Amino acid sequence: MAYQTIIATREGDVATITLNRPDRLNACSLAMADELLAATDDLGDARALLVTGTGRAFCSGADLQGGGAGEHATMGDASHAALTQHYNPLITRLAELPVPVVCAINGPAAGIGSSIALAGDFVIAGETAYFLQAFVNIGLIPDGGASWLLPRLIGKARATELMMLGEKLSAEKAAEWGLIYRCVADAALVDEARALAARLAALPTVALGVMRANLRRAMGGDLAATLADEANGQQRAANSADAMIGASAFLSKQKPDFTGR
Repeated sequence: MAYQTIIATREGDVATITLNRPDRLNACSLAMADELLAATDDLGDARALLVTGTGRAFCSGADLQGGGAGEHATMGDASHAALTQHYNPLITRLAELPVPVVCAINGPAAGIGSSIALAGDFVIAGETAYFLQAFVNIGLIPDGGASWLLPRLIGKARATELMMLGEKLSAEKAAEWGLIYRCVADAALVDEARALAARLAALPTVALGVMRANLRRAMGGDLAATLADEANGQQRAANSADAMIGASAFLSKQKPDFTGR
């Protein structure tokens, strides 16, 4: 299948999906989300999946270019539809894959990009990469399962810090916190990730798939319910006056002056 926003390749038993919109810092458009979902459905007999990005970023978040509601009545309706019809199915698919997933984070992983990155079983980040939950800066809430995953990985206090303060988390600190598997030199990232993916591909695939499912269940709670709650909450947040102010400020590269409404 020919893709417009990603590159899908295969080397031995390892399938690689590369986010490929470098001019937009690999911002995840609805088309990219759909192509990522299609590519994960087309892994064939691959025994491991490697996900990375082209250029300076892994994924700078959802593509907000234009900022309009399109065919939807409100921005909230547009956000809800984007999550329930495009982004959430992708996150669910990544969580339920029967093969191990390695994510090589070559730069910023923000918003939905962070959720895609953290869907990996092994997240390896280059030393200049960082993770960012910037939603609060534009009057929105974390989505893509972040509300479910972050407190389980790093605890409520640190998850609250990332979500409510919207500050960058360096790859080095992410490794210290246990959010990711390893932080490595930028120059070593690709080789480290490929070597790990190849190692996983040589292990018993069925057993690894069962481990993935068991680990997800052992984390407790309901990812599907959280994804639905986030979509509903994002609809409400995106319809707020502050979200309109935040979106306008983001597009005009100005600091938002929120009103509390």
